[in-house]
Amino acid sequence: MKHDRNPKKTAPEAPISRRRFVRSATAITLGATAGGLATPGAESGKPPPGTLPPAVQMQFMRPAQLEKAIRDFPVVYVPFGLIEWHGRHLPLGNDALKAHAILVKVAGQYGGVVYPPIYFHEGFPQSSLVPVLTELFARLKKTGFRVILGVSGHNVQGQIDMVNRALAPVVSDGAAAGLGLWEISLSQGPESNTDHAAKWETSNMMYFYPELVDLAALGDGPLAPDMKAPDGIGGLDPRRHASAEVGRRNVELAAQAIGKKARELLAGLAATRDGYRPPAITPGQWWMV
Repeated sequence: MKHDRNPKKTAPEAPISRRRFVRSATAITLGATAGGLATPGAESGKPPPGTLPPAVQMQFMRPAQLEKAIRDFPVVYVPFGLIEWHGRHLPLGNDALKAHAILVKVAGQYGGVVYPPIYFHEGFPQSSLVPVLTELFARLKKTGFRVILGVSGHNVQGQIDMVNRALAPVVSDGAAAGLGLWEISLSQGPESNTDHAAKWETSNMMYFYPELVDLAALGDGPLAPDMKAPDGIGGLDPRRHASAEVGRRNVELAAQAIGKKARELLAGLAATRDGYRPPAITPGQWWMV
């Protein structure tokens, strides 16, 4: 950028109000859309197979949509992950991205709502983090959800323990049920599994976010084994074993298993069998999570 050595003095701008900011941001967004930004799959008229519909993602929903979703199937899925090395070929946010994407598939097939991904993990001080997560789960329960599934794409036991500790006080009264699990806890087998930036995680990303995968970045030589430097990959060589089809099948099985567990937990709650009516999503009764 070229800099002017003698800039003209201008009067300071007035602080921007929240309403003015929102209007400006909306105008910019609409302008960009009208300018012809391409949507994946737009040319064929069909979305790509791994496309994530916004209709079940809480951050994109309107109040009436959220209220109906809770009334129909009061289950909320909370994806967990972290920012972590996943080889030179995958995005750093892989774990939360895959958990979130799988849960969007679950909600689309079985019902419920997906909360935005949470990038906190068991490495943070648990004495501080667990109470925050408990408060989040309590707020989701107050919103009307009766089943809370905390699903981690970071496949270490400490992550599940953290989620379950945070859930315990929220579900202790029996009015709600909750569970912490990995995305493949209920589906693990020959066609559904996990690793670290190898066959399975690379396949998931190739299915959901192919534009974020760069296998060429791994080069042609042998990879260091067992997550050792300089590759940091644990599992089968993704250059030989990963594919979007492997990812599709893995996601399909994981989504089915999580959806069935959600139904099972919901069916076990007496409160939802006896004409359960969630609170209205409207000012005076609800404002935020």
